[in-house]
Amino acid sequence: MNNDELADICHVVLDLDGTLYRGNRLFDETLPFLAKLREWNIGCTFLTNNTSRSKADYVTKLRNFGIEASAAQIYTPADSTVAYLRKQLPGTKTIAVLGTPSLCQQFEAASFHVDWEAPQAVIVGFDTTLTYERLCRAAYWISRGLPFIATHPDLVCPTDDPTVLVDCGAICACLTAATGRSPLVLGKPDPSILLDLCSRHDVPARQLAMVGDRLYTDMAMAKKAGTLAVLVLTGEATAADAAASREPLDLVVADIGELGRQMASARRVVKHD
Repeated sequence: MNNDELADICHVVLDLDGTLYRGNRLFDETLPFLAKLREWNIGCTFLTNNTSRSKADYVTKLRNFGIEASAAQIYTPADSTVAYLRKQLPGTKTIAVLGTPSLCQQFEAASFHVDWEAPQAVIVGFDTTLTYERLCRAAYWISRGLPFIATHPDLVCPTDDPTVLVDCGAICACLTAATGRSPLVLGKPDPSILLDLCSRHDVPARQLAMVGDRLYTDMAMAKKAGTLAVLVLTGEATAADAAASREPLDLVVADIGELGRQMASARRVVKHD
């Protein structure tokens, strides 16, 4: 990425876990970087594939980190799922949801009724409240041919704790093995969210930067949407992963702070020229 492209960025889409923080630990560079975006009048959207929390939950989590964000600035795959149901399955009113109470509440707020007795579709998210009974019930409805939708493809959720957080993609792999059916997968890397943000904020694709830590979600989505793809090495992907990527990335930085410094330098050079 050259200085002109860095200096021309007018909206930044930020992944959360692995990019701004990890688990409950905020990265030291996060708040100074966000302050720079405000100083430069650069728009900011927070985008996560984690559907275990609602938008209201994320507003609270970010506020606890000292980050002020509105619900309108936060996108999760629940937004993509609601949009898909309304556009592609307009007659759907009742859904079975493998998800947390927060996710179920978000669907209820969007006028869908969570019903395990007579659902019209099965939605699978990052269900940290998963029970064997509901897993089997979901498999039953999927086996009966109901639409099978995954909010996102992530196999695990990053954590600093001594455990593996089994995520939506892994839960769906179990259901696929049991039913022989694969889900329609929404969320990152589907490019529709980035394309919608470009349209909503009237930003050309190459003036919007998608910043994240995963190649197969964050960076894949950016490449599909034609936006800038900026990989940070504070989460899942390593420098070796970045070097081996089949899709060329626009920029690879150690952390969000390095991105801020490169943007500041580019803005000084372009302004001086």
